[in-house]
Amino acid sequence: MWGYGYGFDWLSMILMSVAMVLWIALLVVLVWAVIRWLERRTTTPASPVTIAPPSSPSALEILNQRYARGEIDAVTFEQMRERLTTLGARDQEPATSIR
Repeated sequence: MWGYGYGFDWLSMILMSVAMVLWIALLVVLVWAVIRWLERRTTTPASPVTIAPPSSPSALEILNQRYARGEIDAVTFEQMRERLTTLGARDQEPATSIR
């Protein structure tokens, strides 16, 4: 009567070992989840950044950069600069009368 009736057989030993490993794994996952939950509760959320984004370069600065890189010639640079300064002066004049 080797293993029949009173003792444990190999299959039941293997099943008990697998069940024990599964319970240990479940406990480890449970402890890990509780630790993560506690960490999230205790950490303070980062405050939003209030720094203003850098302003984009003006049209005249872009024109100067293009001329410095050699993308446009001197005549084109002078024409475009004159047009930009004329438009800039006209935009900055106060509106005195409405027609």
